[in-house]
Amino acid sequence: MSVTPLVASLLFFAGFFGGLVDSIAGGGGLITLPVLLAFGLPPHQALGTNKFQSTFGSITSSYNYVKHGGISLRAAIWGIVFTIIGAATGAQVVQMVNADILHWIIPFLLLAILVYTIFSPDLGKHDSRPRWTQPVFYLVFGLGIGFYDGFFGPGTGSFWPVAIVLLLGLNLVKATGYTKVMNFTSNIVSLIVFFIGGNIVFLPGLCMGLGEILGAKIGTTLVIKKGVKFIRPVFVAVVLATTLKLFYDNLK
Repeated sequence: MSVTPLVASLLFFAGFFGGLVDSIAGGGGLITLPVLLAFGLPPHQALGTNKFQSTFGSITSSYNYVKHGGISLRAAIWGIVFTIIGAATGAQVVQMVNADILHWIIPFLLLAILVYTIFSPDLGKHDSRPRWTQPVFYLVFGLGIGFYDGFFGPGTGSFWPVAIVLLLGLNLVKATGYTKVMNFTSNIVSLIVFFIGGNIVFLPGLCMGLGEILGAKIGTTLVIKKGVKFIRPVFVAVVLATTLKLFYDNLK
């Protein structure tokens, strides 16, 4: 892949918009991955390079949420540990089994999240009473969603916040912050796997990554300032776009 000044600029802006969307509601890969494929990267290299560039955005988002006091890394430590285990296991297993069944299961799960979110207008507006303890929650969802992200990936940014709101009782702003920490964790694990496999093209990934940093910084600042009313419509739009894309891919 030849990275001319024009290509570098296009990659930067794709990374910017991907980082902006991802820091607010997840789903930035819907923007960045097709761009990498359009510029001629083979699918496995596009996936690896996408993980590389998205790591820039997820670490920027995580840092911004922690810096502004929205989340506590100490409270998330068990989630980080179990997400590492889950993502590493998923990344290993996906190399040994057929993942086709997930292509059909996940769109229906995302559709259920979309319907529930639309018909629950107060979802995540305020903190509520937790239904699960943090250790149990992070054991189940750190392993489960971490495994899924290492194994397949699309929709990870939608599963985390809804689970955190419903079961830990946090508002949607805090849930989005913790989601970024878990996404960064599983991204790093997946990135290591792709790096070992030699499937990262660094120059285009770096061009996108620089855009991701700027987009993620602006996105998290908007979330922190504007709150749940700002996140909700973006979240619904991203889940809808992800669901439609997965259904479309399955029916092609």
